[in-house]
Amino acid sequence: MAGGDPQALLAAAADRVGKPPNGTPARPRVGVDLGTASCVLVVLDDERPVWVESAGSGALQDGVVVDFARAAATVRELRERAVDALGIELTSAATAYPPCIPAADARACTYVCETAGFRDVALVDEVTAAQRTLEITDGVVIDVGGGSTGVGVFRDGRLERLDDRPGGGHHLDLVVAGALGVDVSEAEQFKRERPGEALPILTPGLHRIAESIRAMTRGTDADLPLHLAGGALMLPRAGDVLAQYLQRTVVTHPHALLITPLGIARSAP
Repeated sequence: MAGGDPQALLAAAADRVGKPPNGTPARPRVGVDLGTASCVLVVLDDERPVWVESAGSGALQDGVVVDFARAAATVRELRERAVDALGIELTSAATAYPPCIPAADARACTYVCETAGFRDVALVDEVTAAQRTLEITDGVVIDVGGGSTGVGVFRDGRLERLDDRPGGGHHLDLVVAGALGVDVSEAEQFKRERPGEALPILTPGLHRIAESIRAMTRGTDADLPLHLAGGALMLPRAGDVLAQYLQRTVVTHPHALLITPLGIARSAP
């Protein structure tokens, strides 16, 4: 689907989540999104999603691997599930890291996948991966993950600026947990099940994320739209809160949680 419809690609991937594969890929391309809260594994047949599965992880904090054994075990489990379901061996993959983390931390993401059974692992930053799904030519791609917010400014399809700052979905959960006096897991559940009630509580946290975005895009043309990727802001009207605060156009996308994993798979060898 390169050069095609990114929304159709996202819808096709969403339709595969937790379902049996729709065929055996002739040219499998595997993407591993390690994630802060969960790990997502995507298998494409060239450009067609055939397998999408996730598992809770918690082995990363702010995009950095803090529990190597747990991260590797999670990826190995997802890889073995995909191998059993597809009936083929999966030996190569791509994975991603948050922009601007130290090189050693980025390489740790590669080592996790190698330990999990992939022999050939490509590495890409999360924002560039998101852009490969959305195919943004002129705009700002914002990947709000569990631990951090990454920003990439694209002009004529070229990456002009790349940055990343702490602050993401986990921090929003902490805001809800503190306001309601519950633990973080209950706060996450509240946010997903009662988004209308959660939004007023989360607005100050969304403003803090917006300030990070403002700082990371200072000096760029204000007419460039901001495209939201990542699962942390999959909350009705969260994009409206950012748009009003920043006084900029904010574009949200259905199935935003899958934008980066799909882009990682499209970066695979």
